[in-house]
Amino acid sequence: MSLKQTDKANKSTKLASSSELNSWKRGFTPQAEIWNGRIAILGLIVLLTTLLISNSIFSG
Repeated sequence: MSLKQTDKANKSTKLASSSELNSWKRGFTPQAEIWNGRIAILGLIVLLTTLLISNSIFSG
């Protein structure tokens, strides 16, 4: 890839603002992927918390 092609590819990419990334958009968008990851991590935290609490209640 030549230097001109690389420069042209870099100019066509624009950075998104943080408010745009945090907006709730449906479909296959970067915003949906970000929210999907956040909700997945939240689910893991809830699952691990539930397991820890149930283990401490029923182990004893």
